[in-house]
Amino acid sequence: MKYLAVILGIFGIEWKLKNHIETTKEDGQEEKKCGGFLLIRKHHNRGAFLNFGENRQKCVAALSVLFAAALTVLFILTLGMSGKGLLKWGLTLLLGGAYSNTYDRLARKYVVDYVSFHVPWGLSRVIFNIGDFCIMIGALLSVIGYSR
Repeated sequence: MKYLAVILGIFGIEWKLKNHIETTKEDGQEEKKCGGFLLIRKHHNRGAFLNFGENRQKCVAALSVLFAAALTVLFILTLGMSGKGLLKWGLTLLLGGAYSNTYDRLARKYVVDYVSFHVPWGLSRVIFNIGDFCIMIGALLSVIGYSR
């Protein structure tokens, strides 16, 4: 139950944040937070990471659905395993982020990204959302948890 609550929490928080960004931010508008380290701005990602595949939106959406479905099956299979807590938590984070971004791809036809980091080596051009961070951290935890 705790895993499901976290998945739903990630999805719900992202849904609220993305709707807030969509309704309150104009394209090109930038808001600096944390002394300018965080940049809040609206970006419509019509592809996958870094807009990869933006000209093949239906393909990216289909792959997103397949990826989320496969992770869901894997997650359900791990629930019956004793131990493997790190793997379960990794899959939980992965699913929360995957469901959020997949929902966007299906409902909006793009993923709403809204935060970047103002750093000197060009990372400020890459715009993320919380689901992206959950996917990255979840993937790392899953790999570590699986190998144990």
